[in-house]
Amino acid sequence: MILKEILTGLSGLKVKGNIDIEISNISSDSNEIKSNGLFIAIKGYETDGHEYLDEAIGNGAVAVMVEEGVDLEKIRHLSNVTIVMSPNTRLAEAICGCNFYNHPSKKLKLIGVTGTKGKTTTTFMIKHILEKAGKRVGLIGTIATFIGDKKIEDSKRTTPEGLKLQYLLSEMLKQDVEVVVMEVSSQSLKLDRVAGCEFDIGIFTNLSEDHISEREHANIVEYFETKAKLFDICKIGYTNTDDVYGNKLRKLDKKCEFKTFSLDNPSDLIAKDITVTNSYADFKVKLDARNERVKVCIPGRFSVYNALAAISVAIRFGVSTEIIKEALPEVRVPGRSELIDNDEELTIMIDYAHTPDSLFNILDAVKSYTIGRVICVFGCGGDRDKQKRGAMGEVAGELADYTIITSDNPRNENPEEIIKEIEKGIKKTKGNYKIIVDRREAIKNAISMANKRDIIVLAGKGHEPYQEINGKIYPFDERIIVRELITEFKKENKKRKK
Repeated sequence: MILKEILTGLSGLKVKGNIDIEISNISSDSNEIKSNGLFIAIKGYETDGHEYLDEAIGNGAVAVMVEEGVDLEKIRHLSNVTIVMSPNTRLAEAICGCNFYNHPSKKLKLIGVTGTKGKTTTTFMIKHILEKAGKRVGLIGTIATFIGDKKIEDSKRTTPEGLKLQYLLSEMLKQDVEVVVMEVSSQSLKLDRVAGCEFDIGIFTNLSEDHISEREHANIVEYFETKAKLFDICKIGYTNTDDVYGNKLRKLDKKCEFKTFSLDNPSDLIAKDITVTNSYADFKVKLDARNERVKVCIPGRFSVYNALAAISVAIRFGVSTEIIKEALPEVRVPGRSELIDNDEELTIMIDYAHTPDSLFNILDAVKSYTIGRVICVFGCGGDRDKQKRGAMGEVAGELADYTIITSDNPRNENPEEIIKEIEKGIKKTKGNYKIIVDRREAIKNAISMANKRDIIVLAGKGHEPYQEINGKIYPFDERIIVRELITEFKKENKKRKK
């Protein structure tokens, strides 16, 4: 594609050199640049792409895009390439991606799901219902990217960078995908990753304090306003009227038509007569003018909200009541209220709960149906919102019968310091707890003290198969670890009996 065509729709550009040159590849990673490439330099939190301009040119870049105001005197080979200066290279990257891949979102039915909690489960529910109805569906989200049942790749972030997103959408088109359902994070909206996308449907699940930090959002107001941007680029929005911010959203001057769902407040789609057990939730909802009982095999009241959002989309697509009722009980989501089968028949649940609200929801849900004790194992991530640590300790202390505070993804922080901040919160309660920094040992301790009447909730890691410590990624899949520990316990028990 000609560079001039790739730059279509961008304003405020300053160009030095020829823009009628052929471009065969684009990337913001200098290592991915090949002959006749366009390198887009982005200043990130940890690295600055402008430091890799020489490397990109050496790899074959014939054009480079740089941020306005950058000092280019140190770059040796710029005289040999076309230079495009942009006021915002992140935004430009997304728009260039749309142009380069020929605007794939215009040819797909694109569904975006945003909110603090429930994005992943809601996308999986929508995907499964639409597939049951005969649609070929792609999914992009926190866990992975899927085309049908095939996992394309694990995800590094909830919503890919702009160029990567457009590439994935174009690949889905090539594989005859009709509908793409994707999680749209607040960071992706703030950093223009979805710029240029045309969404048919937007869904707002809920909003609570999360992602409030120096690197993310200054406060809850900015967080909400960022989430709300999705509803300027979609045709119809579905929002939860039981959520304070969900109600605020539909009163804003947005470009889409709004529809609503709820459990308590008036809405277009409301769930009633709700039952929650340790293995499912079911409820009544009006479909085709009849009250139908619908079941989801993900326990918890929050699962009903996610199901309502998915049903709203299904109705929009004309999916029959029978298919909706058949599909929802079949949905399973890795790391979301996920029960781990084990030979000891202990009830062990893995959940991604990593905020005070989400931890409250999962512990409150399991407490309502657990005969024995609720044993909670959790920690907090490093380099993230520090304010939530004490609050999460307080939630665990109030709701769990026993808490083991441990490490999560400490990243570049000292895990013991993170734990001290969690401990301040749990000390405000009468909750029983202990500290075991090593997460594997913490899980082992929980298993050793549990019986078949108890439930162990391993909170925070969810689907993640790793731990991030001091900039390194270590394998840590809690499903595997639980089964390994159970095997160890069985061997130890056999030895004792002998």
